[in-house]
Amino acid sequence: MKKSLLALAVLGAFAGVASAQSSVSLYGTVDLNAKYVKNDGSARRYSLSQDGINSSQLGFKGIEDLGGGLKAGFVLLAGVNADSGTTNSQFFNRRATVSLMGGFGEVRLGRDYTPTFWNNTIFDAFGTNGVGDSSHVLQLPTATFVRANNSIGYFLPSGIGGVYGQFMAAASEGGTGPSLYGTTVGNNPGRYLGGRIGFAAGPFDIAAAYAQQRFQSGAAEQKTWNIGGSYDLGVVKLMGYFDRDTVGSFRENRFSFSGVVPLGQGEIHAGYDRSKLTGSGVDNKVDQFKVGYVYNLSKRTAVYTTYSHLKNGNVSRLSVSAAQTAAPTLGGKSSGAEVGLRHFF
Repeated sequence: MKKSLLALAVLGAFAGVASAQSSVSLYGTVDLNAKYVKNDGSARRYSLSQDGINSSQLGFKGIEDLGGGLKAGFVLLAGVNADSGTTNSQFFNRRATVSLMGGFGEVRLGRDYTPTFWNNTIFDAFGTNGVGDSSHVLQLPTATFVRANNSIGYFLPSGIGGVYGQFMAAASEGGTGPSLYGTTVGNNPGRYLGGRIGFAAGPFDIAAAYAQQRFQSGAAEQKTWNIGGSYDLGVVKLMGYFDRDTVGSFRENRFSFSGVVPLGQGEIHAGYDRSKLTGSGVDNKVDQFKVGYVYNLSKRTAVYTTYSHLKNGNVSRLSVSAAQTAAPTLGGKSSGAEVGLRHFF
């Protein structure tokens, strides 16, 4: 929903920013659902939750035409806890960037999505939301799986024969390091260097990404590479990705395969995800099956339902919705279902 500069000035805190832009937009998403989760070792849990198929958020974006084909722009995107009306302590936690754009492409500064994240969400029929999120089987933690702070990014220009790409360097400025099965793999993660290159033409899309993340202390360095793709056959859109992460002696291989079947105004989503982690005496597998249905009431509003079932290996306690209840027992199972409503504005 676009706002005039006069209307946006009412927002006070954004008045100074808005006055300098050629155009400013206010937009967002509200996604709420009734959720059921059952983890082994815990009682079933019912709740009103959010972000079943899209992330609830509130965004501001603007662009200024500088002439000569050059433009400047910004995006400020805040996650919203729509079930309670609150926000996160890191207010613009989803994205906070300023850009310079032209025939050369785009240079972007700030908190942004990492190149290695995109194949995990674009090439999964469930994205990275809800009980069907393929990252539920992720066993190697990283502070920059989705986003990186303090980043400098470059995006290739459009119109170069279907080729697209993104490159990012992010400084380490006081992050918190992960611990894996009792082994500290480093601290202060954040110096991220990565890139992604892809090709899209008609129904076909494929992309590969690679990144390295350095840890301030210890010899551990996280290396990630992945490749993903999709092909739209009309009666079904197939998609999937493979991802490998290594940290020290640990190595995780993950893959996801899913599809979307259009049925009039509705869509059937189905998929399977698996990860295998090895290293330091660990050999652990995690599997997830998921199925869902989305019915589009309009271009902006949809109702949906999703079911997912996850099975842990002997040393993991992953869940389809870790925030809703206690984690499963070691090697336990986790099941969840959602029925919700999503609206874009």
